[in-house]
Amino acid sequence: MFTPPEGILAISVPVESKSRRILAIDYGRKRIGLALSDDLGLTAQPAGTLVRTNRREDLRRLRSICREHGVKHIIVGHPVHMSGEASEMADEAARFSVRLKKELGIETELYDERLTSWEARQTVSGEKSSSRKRRGSLDDVAAAILLRDYLERKHSEALARSAETA
Repeated sequence: MFTPPEGILAISVPVESKSRRILAIDYGRKRIGLALSDDLGLTAQPAGTLVRTNRREDLRRLRSICREHGVKHIIVGHPVHMSGEASEMADEAARFSVRLKKELGIETELYDERLTSWEARQTVSGEKSSSRKRRGSLDDVAAAILLRDYLERKHSEALARSAETA
């Protein structure tokens, strides 16, 4: 067994044959923004935008993406008002999350997405591209910001738990 030099922390990472990725969804009536984590759940990358067609086709495409990337968990942006009250879209996103869990058999979770669209607009506006192209990439950038925030929160919670047991 390898023993690291003093002062170096060794981390044991189990090798698994299946991916452990998380899919983030920025739910909308016209488009669904997507972002994927890496296999270790450390980083978030925009993964494209699905233009909505109908419920059955949307679920088919999401199922295909989940299979292709080995998704183990899905977070759906929960668009609540700044006051924390649920909006009409928040209720719709919650129903969509339940439907995903039922149809895909993958655990889903709602996650507060306040200000992710604003941050996505700020991020994309700094890029040099046409406004038409920016509009299309806004949804997946918002999903990536949502996923980044989720991963950071999970990491912070894990650090806090390990500090409590130490």
